[in-house]
Amino acid sequence: MAWTFDEIDRRILKTLQHEGRIANNILAEKVGLSPSPCLRRVRLLEEAGIIDRYVAILNPAAMGLKLTVFSRVWLKSQDAATVNHFAREVGQLPEVVECHLMAGDCDFLLRIIVADLDAYRRFQIDHLTRIDGVQSIKTDIPMQKIKQTTEIPLP
Repeated sequence: MAWTFDEIDRRILKTLQHEGRIANNILAEKVGLSPSPCLRRVRLLEEAGIIDRYVAILNPAAMGLKLTVFSRVWLKSQDAATVNHFAREVGQLPEVVECHLMAGDCDFLLRIIVADLDAYRRFQIDHLTRIDGVQSIKTDIPMQKIKQTTEIPLP
């Protein structure tokens, strides 16, 4: 069943998407509630799975990880065993920060973060191409990041 959002829920979620570590009393003030009802609302949103988790968003470039690439992967077969095997293997690679099973031209789309082009090439040779069932990989290198957000549009 879909959650029915009211304006207070929207304000809570919008604020938490920008400031995940905000203290409850300050959040309550920002959304126009007293602290107890605000905390109750946040807990209901957590219990309903609307708020999935709280995280720190790191700056990859500040840690020397300056290259993001998108790799399209084609498998030799699309049977469940091959797809599941690939998904399990990719799930163990920290460089892969997103993995999507695709409908359309390729089987998977990966977003990979590494230090530089040489690091990506080594990653591709040492890891991606060694996964059983991989037929081919095409890599796209973005020239400029226009928009990247973790915020979800609110209904």
